[in-house]
Amino acid sequence: MLSQRQLFLQHVAQTSEMPANLEIVRAQGVYLYEPSGKAYLDLISGNCVSNLGHCHPAIVAAVQQQCATYMHTQVYGEFVLTPQVELAKLLADNLPATLNSVYFLNSGAEAVEGAMKLAKRYTNRAKIIAARGAYHGSSQGALSLMSSEFFTSAFRPLLPQVFFIDFNDENDLQKIDFETACVVVEPVRAEIGVEKPKNDYLKKLKKRCEEVGALLVFDEIQVGCGRTGSLWAFQQYDTAPDILLLAKGLGGGMPIGAFIADRKIMHSLAKNPVLGHITTFGGHPVSCAAALANLKILVGETEIINNVKRKADIFLRLLQHKAIKEIRNAGLIMAMELESFDMVKNTIRHCLDLGLVTDWFLYNDKSIRIAPPLIINDEEIEKACTILLTALDLATKN
Repeated sequence: MLSQRQLFLQHVAQTSEMPANLEIVRAQGVYLYEPSGKAYLDLISGNCVSNLGHCHPAIVAAVQQQCATYMHTQVYGEFVLTPQVELAKLLADNLPATLNSVYFLNSGAEAVEGAMKLAKRYTNRAKIIAARGAYHGSSQGALSLMSSEFFTSAFRPLLPQVFFIDFNDENDLQKIDFETACVVVEPVRAEIGVEKPKNDYLKKLKKRCEEVGALLVFDEIQVGCGRTGSLWAFQQYDTAPDILLLAKGLGGGMPIGAFIADRKIMHSLAKNPVLGHITTFGGHPVSCAAALANLKILVGETEIINNVKRKADIFLRLLQHKAIKEIRNAGLIMAMELESFDMVKNTIRHCLDLGLVTDWFLYNDKSIRIAPPLIINDEEIEKACTILLTALDLATKN
């Protein structure tokens, strides 16, 4: 009889020629478990999805209760469904007043697609600007916002009238003009290997968008929901977007995405034409119930987010090794830079052997990703750092 791994390789579509092949049968808190019972400390949280860890009891209970009440009923936006309404209200209550209307979808890429359509529809413009070295998703529209020819050339033609600026380069702001529908950026850049804005860049970006009537879109799909030490990353930079994108950590492990704007902007999708944007499973009641439970915890149990910086400081203090060139972080998303991709790969392989899951970044293969569940405790951080340092020792001997 074929093993699960063999069946996986035969029948589950692959995204690379060398998948990790780690078979997971259970997950709890900050740990993943193999069939043998071996535990792996999860240091990437499913790429910033499981911010409250795996199988948080309150989220599991919310999912179970909603499954027993009702699941799919009708395409999004037609029926009044309590999980959607309560989640939208809680989001609005914890955002600036101009971010008061929520459109729920299934994923981050879909949120990007919806925001691009919304910006075009509201401004009646076609030009979209994104930052070089950013990742916003793999669907055709979202992929068009990726500057890397390595990842995009095989799928061209993509969307026309997409242009790129360099993040933190104030001179590039003049490329945002009166033909621009929107500018899409991450307030803290993830896949480049963690890059933060400098010299009030986000405020200057917002000012330029206001000058020409373009909408500013912040992609917090990976860095939102407490990851950087505040509920939303943009809160640390004294500015706010016209459209906010969420996914990943919003659902507490369930699939959900959202784009959020002022109602006067969002309403442009409801007319001329009607059904300007539709989705069947977006805002699924079970996913919304999970996200609602997740957000209630993030908002209500304030120590979780308040402790992010302190926990990050423990990582920074303990991760001292001759092989580490630099560690960049924004709260509990960290990039540990080494000398080469080979060194990164060897370190990750040794981490797996030692019971720790980590990864590299899409646009920075010299850096190891550290983004544990926000609930990780001090003892678990010390264990993670011990494993990382041991793996670095082993990798330097290879």
